[in-house]
Amino acid sequence: MTANEIIKDIKNRRLKPLYLLHGEEPYFIDLISDFAEHQFLSAAEKGFNQTVFYGKDTDMMTVLNAAKRYPMMSEYQLILVKEAQDLKWGKEDDDKKGIDPILSYFENPLSSTILIFCYKYGKFDKRKKTYKAIEKKGLIFESTSLYDNKIPGWIEDYAEGKGYKIEQQASAMMAEYLGNDLSKVANELDKLILNVNAGQLITLKHVQDNIGISREYNVFELQSALSRKDPFKVNQIINYFEANPKANPLMLILGNLNTFFSRVLQYHYVKDKSPQNLARELGVSPYFVKDFELAGRSYNYGKTMQIISLLREYDLKSKGVESTSTPGELMKELMFKIIH
Repeated sequence: MTANEIIKDIKNRRLKPLYLLHGEEPYFIDLISDFAEHQFLSAAEKGFNQTVFYGKDTDMMTVLNAAKRYPMMSEYQLILVKEAQDLKWGKEDDDKKGIDPILSYFENPLSSTILIFCYKYGKFDKRKKTYKAIEKKGLIFESTSLYDNKIPGWIEDYAEGKGYKIEQQASAMMAEYLGNDLSKVANELDKLILNVNAGQLITLKHVQDNIGISREYNVFELQSALSRKDPFKVNQIINYFEANPKANPLMLILGNLNTFFSRVLQYHYVKDKSPQNLARELGVSPYFVKDFELAGRSYNYGKTMQIISLLREYDLKSKGVESTSTPGELMKELMFKIIH
């Protein structure tokens, strides 16, 4: 089930007594838990029937003792365990005699208690009896990270869910600039929507004006200028970066360039260089494929390897390793060495 399907089921009271939300992508886990916390019970019911624990501040027996209570003046009680990856789940021993109180509850959960574990930034061990017991009596949702090339589509779906449409170029630019941290992307989209009239098409200009991306001087224009080996444009952009260091930190620029040239290196390995296949293999929007085609022609395999080494060298220099140069000086040196 998807996060939205789980939310729909909770909203319609198609409930499970146990939920384990786990995985590398925290956004979808937060989406479900936030809905449950704020929308499942009425304001009057929450006082006696909603409990929120944090893994590092509690233990499993405290959680289970709360789960065994019956609701007051409500059909259900809700118990949320946030940051459940920090919770001490207890050790399992196949040879241990007696009743395991944790497994005992998971195998026979109270139907009037909705117990949700939010286990973020990693996967729960599927070999454990605990996992199998929750799987049998409840619902397990694995929140997986999206591949980079799926982020533009996710942005378009998110905007549509808010009643907006967004240009493909605009969603591709947001994805490249913000990365695959969905919480960050959603937050920026929410702020962007506040500055766009209801139902209006979100354009590249909206993104540039509201997410701090200069139209002419941004890391994507730098990548494009480097792909063309255009020293004049490269120097213009670097001078702008040097004059606006807070908006264009060196570490961010180096990180983006490392990702870009790593994909250029990958470009040289791809046999089928059709635009659709390149977009799929490089994990980028088709909108950016032309930059990699141009960069691949400008920098052969050997030069691309050299550039990646240079980026690592200047990353160390930016941290003060064998260098006392300013960020602006380092960028100018690096650009000269890349182009020449």
